[in-house]
Amino acid sequence: MARILIVDDAKFMRMILTNILKKADHEVVGEGENGKEGVRLYAEVQPDLVTMDITMPEMGGVDAVKEIKQQYPDAKIIMCSAMGQQKMVVEAIEAGAKDFIVKPFDESRVLDTINRVIA
Repeated sequence: MARILIVDDAKFMRMILTNILKKADHEVVGEGENGKEGVRLYAEVQPDLVTMDITMPEMGGVDAVKEIKQQYPDAKIIMCSAMGQQKMVVEAIEAGAKDFIVKPFDESRVLDTINRVIA
């Protein structure tokens, strides 16, 4: 079981991820709707893992990853992207994200990726 922070500007996406994670006995320790909130919440809750959307208002996912990794080099972050955002996914991985999940979410893919990253 991991303590997970979900950062996504779409409440619906946060809800879907929360349901997938809770079913697998993970604990959702916080939800943010933009990169700025994600950075602030990371410092507050110190999660085992973050799922981070790429495209968000105020601060995007790639910038949030850079900021979190700068302060917490061991942070484990998985990017969530819609189809066609490969270039941004590569940027996110280069910034320190461990992996990525493509939207719409496939439950088994989400859990496989999370289990691989927290192992």
